[in-house]
Amino acid sequence: MDLEEISLSMKVDDKELDSLSSLCKEMLEQQEMIANLEEQLKTAKEKERKLSEERIPNKMNELGYSNIELKTGEKIQIKPFYSAKIPADRVDAAFQWLRDNGQGDLIKNNVSLTFGRSQDNEAKAIVDELRNKGHNVKQVEKVEPMTLKAFVREQTEKGQSIPSDLFGVYIANKTTIKK
Repeated sequence: MDLEEISLSMKVDDKELDSLSSLCKEMLEQQEMIANLEEQLKTAKEKERKLSEERIPNKMNELGYSNIELKTGEKIQIKPFYSAKIPADRVDAAFQWLRDNGQGDLIKNNVSLTFGRSQDNEAKAIVDELRNKGHNVKQVEKVEPMTLKAFVREQTEKGQSIPSDLFGVYIANKTTIKK
């Protein structure tokens, strides 16, 4: 095959380029449609959150109800909702607060073995011992998300105060509707 034959075989006619262009345009349109739908979903979720956590609980409170059954059969109930997540930049302070306030057993230590909630001191001793022997030990301390959420709910319901900023506490009333 000479250079001229290669050049001719590489040429694409205008019809094929138009076809490729159409496919690319279609893809861009789909990407735009997806972006618009994602924005609509985000807006719809925020509207649903406000209804569930603000407007309906406020109206129920105004009417003096925490649960009610409508004529149409739907059962509406307002329940407290708890959420908590320790911000990455507050982990050390949050863990120190837990330890200082007798809640250190909520913290788990992982050193290639998983230590239980109440084995904090054992984990540290083993890590120190292994490091002193020259081993490269990776230690991870964490509070399980569901454990933290349960702790926040328990303390709040007991009337105990906890630092919201350390634990990213979010408490709201949430509406459930059962048909």
